[in-house]
Amino acid sequence: MANVTAANGKQTSHWLILILLALAQFMVVLDVSIVNVALPAVQSAFHMSQTTLQWIVTAYTLTFGGFLLLGGRNADLFGRRRTFIVGVTVFTLASLADGLAQSGGMLIVSRAIQGLAGAYMSPAALSIILVTYREGHERNVALSVWGAVASGGAAVGVLLGGILTQYLGWRWNFFVNVPVGIFVVITALRILPIHESESEHKNLDLPGAVSVTGGLMMLVYALVKAPLYGWTEHRTLIYFAISFLALAFFIYNENRAKYPLMPLKIFRIRNLTGADLLMLFMAAGMFSIFFFTTLYLQEILGYSPVKTGVSFLIVPIAIALTATNVPRLIKKIGYRPILMVAPLVVSSGLFWISHLPVHGTFWGNIAPGMILLGLGMGATFVSATIAATTGVPAEEAGLASGLLNTSQQVGGSLGLAVLTGIATSATTKYISDLHLHATPAREVVVAATVHGFHDGYLVASTFGIVASLVATFVIKTQKAKTDPSHADISTAAV
Repeated sequence: MANVTAANGKQTSHWLILILLALAQFMVVLDVSIVNVALPAVQSAFHMSQTTLQWIVTAYTLTFGGFLLLGGRNADLFGRRRTFIVGVTVFTLASLADGLAQSGGMLIVSRAIQGLAGAYMSPAALSIILVTYREGHERNVALSVWGAVASGGAAVGVLLGGILTQYLGWRWNFFVNVPVGIFVVITALRILPIHESESEHKNLDLPGAVSVTGGLMMLVYALVKAPLYGWTEHRTLIYFAISFLALAFFIYNENRAKYPLMPLKIFRIRNLTGADLLMLFMAAGMFSIFFFTTLYLQEILGYSPVKTGVSFLIVPIAIALTATNVPRLIKKIGYRPILMVAPLVVSSGLFWISHLPVHGTFWGNIAPGMILLGLGMGATFVSATIAATTGVPAEEAGLASGLLNTSQQVGGSLGLAVLTGIATSATTKYISDLHLHATPAREVVVAATVHGFHDGYLVASTFGIVASLVATFVIKTQKAKTDPSHADISTAAV
């Protein structure tokens, strides 16, 4: 890849920019999963109830998912480099505050600020990739690295969280971001091109920003609370109604606003719409693998946090195998055939794991499914990212990045809420069908829990089939275009 001119006027390798942006994205993805293993230790340290404890995860998810569109549009209007650096700086400071937290409330607030910063970091970083690399094979290579990081970071987070919690203490799950964040900011100031706004205006659509951010946050909140309250309970219905009204107003506003936050015409790009929809279903199915499998390994097989994390390493390894080779395949056959097949590979992995027994083994009952899952995830994430960003105008690169991230967050939250509810209901029904007259023995509870996992995995496996159908009937093969603004960049050799 050719060099680009950095903000300091010096020539910088494209590979260094890609590594820097991927490292920042790794921090964002990592913090979704790394904290899960540390939750019992945090609960013990601050004497938090189970209900309050979940807010350590939910606060991050809410603000991250809710502000992604605003963060992406901010990058388009006010400069990608500036938005990225501010986002990383705030994320680093919030991580430090997490580690220094003296109460559960302080930790939850800091996690919310972390999620907010991530919502600006992630779409800004992806939009920098979109305008730095020429559309076609060169950009596909860059996006394959991005996709591998985005899809494999959660699995690495489980391992790193286990190691840090067991050997250094739960606070290091947050402190680890501080030196990395400082390095990213200093390096970004030196090597990132200015990337000023390409928009003709700087008018931020405030009614649109408030309504879509509030609507998405309320939607994610409703999805998190629905399994606890009940899907038809009045509080749940009120949350969904508020979300629906806010998002309906957002769409109405975008049709009337002179400078809309999200120009609806962007959905005329058929592959962007199809890829975002596909990723919504894929995230809905795949989030279950980390949740259910972590519980199975620790509560059923008795694995330690570190051993559980090591077990998950097989997923990013499988992801890397496909993600690094997908650009070559896309160059030959395009991304549509891959998106028709890869989600089915993910579904087959989930279907395999849905048959796990109470007295199972990792290599016999879990590993084959996780390998299939990783292979399918690597191919799907890379191809979907390429499909969702191909043909997008440079002035809307941040918006397209925010839409892709939003589809993953909403899909993951929706899927996990639905699948957790299904698993819990199946577990309860299993015990009630036994008509026991006393507290069920541990063996019965274990069998019922695994039965619930079966149903959760099985339903999750159907989401990949829906994603494959979306690829078949919505996404169209599109030949790569040459971006004239990058005519001086040589094609990447892989």
